[in-house]
Amino acid sequence: MFSIEGLLRENIRQLIPYSSARDDFNGEARVFLDANENSLGSPLIKWYNRYPDPYQWKLKKAISEIKGISPEGIFLGNGSDECIDLLYRAFCNPGKDNIIINPPTYGMYEVSAKINDVDTRRSSLHPDFQLDMGRLENCIDRHTKLVWICSPNNPTGNSMIREDIEILLNNFDGLVVIDEAYINFSPHPSFLQELEHYPNLVVLQTMSKAWGLAGLRLGMAFADKSIIHILNKIKPPYNISQATQELVLKALGEVEGVNNMIRALVNLREELAKSLKSLKPVQKVYPSDANFLLVKVNKAQDLYHYLLSTGIVIRDRSRVELCEGCLRITVGTEQENKELIKAVQGFSV
Repeated sequence: MFSIEGLLRENIRQLIPYSSARDDFNGEARVFLDANENSLGSPLIKWYNRYPDPYQWKLKKAISEIKGISPEGIFLGNGSDECIDLLYRAFCNPGKDNIIINPPTYGMYEVSAKINDVDTRRSSLHPDFQLDMGRLENCIDRHTKLVWICSPNNPTGNSMIREDIEILLNNFDGLVVIDEAYINFSPHPSFLQELEHYPNLVVLQTMSKAWGLAGLRLGMAFADKSIIHILNKIKPPYNISQATQELVLKALGEVEGVNNMIRALVNLREELAKSLKSLKPVQKVYPSDANFLLVKVNKAQDLYHYLLSTGIVIRDRSRVELCEGCLRITVGTEQENKELIKAVQGFSV
């Protein structure tokens, strides 16, 4: 049976978190002389001489209204990568515990595991890029703390079969982390509404993709409030800047505009896929629920370098397990996609 206390590292359980000046004070005041800030401010940039809200409550309340999740069930990180790292720090004992990834998948799960000295077990996907449930089950032992599932998956673009994930949630006593960075481009529903049913579920999302705010570096983790409490306990005191909080809060007021942009990108994705399929070097364009396409081509590395020579940068995934001969292409603007197609047409197979 899942138990957050049984999963937590002992040193984290006993940790007395750092208490910042803004932890000691909560509310409104006229004069702030508590945090050793520069009271005169910057001569060039005004209004940013004060530390931001360490728990981003105003921003979390706005996200809560959109996502339908209580603010207490939301953690905000400096990109999803901070959320990934903190989950290792909280729940995985270095040199003892292990985690499971399902390659091909997002590379930071394994990189962050290595940084934290946590063993990575690899349960490779089936050739159709779905979970191999038998292999995954065989990877799990009493020291397995986290299973990472990227859905829609990067770099393959497909969504994982929902029933497979539910089987894992119902039978695994550790945390199941579903990375939904690309969920807004998918016709499949998010797992956010399942949080109340699964105390071992963590859902990651981001403002970088559908919201178009990659430069602001804001990742979101949604989970039971007991898990969120632990992440807040171990995070740096001011991990989200005031500028990021203000700009994201402003962006959240444009939900209709974002939804229109998502629809436009999905249409561009389908048009790009259709155009690529007609090109001589292209063997296969894989179905995608994301804002990119995985494309199998002849002479993948040659085509990659040829496109670089024309000033077009894509991602060479031809050395990645199950993606041999494949390139990953982000959906661009209409003009960028046309330039890509024209360039590929000029490539000699």
